[in-house]
Amino acid sequence: MSTGSPRRAGGAQNIPTPTMRRSGGDPMWSGQSVDFTLDAIVEKIQQLSVDERSRTAPREYEKISAVLALLAPGEFGAEILLTRRSTKLSNHQGEMSFPGGRVDGGESIVEAALRETHEEVGVPAQLVTVHAELSPLSTFVSRSYIVPVLATVHEKPELSISSDEVDRALWVPLAELVRADTFSWEWWSFDRVEFSGDRPMFFFHLDDETIWGATARILHELLCVIHGVNHFELPNW
Repeated sequence: MSTGSPRRAGGAQNIPTPTMRRSGGDPMWSGQSVDFTLDAIVEKIQQLSVDERSRTAPREYEKISAVLALLAPGEFGAEILLTRRSTKLSNHQGEMSFPGGRVDGGESIVEAALRETHEEVGVPAQLVTVHAELSPLSTFVSRSYIVPVLATVHEKPELSISSDEVDRALWVPLAELVRADTFSWEWWSFDRVEFSGDRPMFFFHLDDETIWGATARILHELLCVIHGVNHFELPNW
């Protein structure tokens, strides 16, 4: 399923690969070069907006959740904070994720994302500058409606991990995620009650972790925004 480049090792994440799948080919940003410094990325995301109101999930979903896509400056440009979910959790055990969780009654998306991030990895809300929301998305397993919040910090804060929720936290350079040996995507064919048809699935293969599912979809949209391409305009298979 690769596009020709040797793939990095990835991690031990359990990926339920379907029988029917096909390579998606080159990434949307193929052939483009961008500035991955934090200032340049903040300038790119100014086109997006954030909704401070309290919201509920669409009727077909059981709950609304918020996650924080937190960027910080690093040696090789902006880096993004990711966590590996604890194996103690009931859903998505061991998967790579963003800090986040269920929105409590009366909370805004932003308030929930900041609260959950502080609870999971110890980042104080007052250090965080919120810039925008990315497109909401849903998951098959937990029936969640997820809203990603895009934010920055001026420098990487000291992390304090809650072992009940998080096994590991790491900062990953965005420039690393667009490497040919790191990113790949496929079309997966589904025949389920909740969804039938073809769906793009994105993967980021690190040296010791594999990012896929909702987290990879959020990263893919962010990288498309940074490169100035429309992540909805995927080529047909």
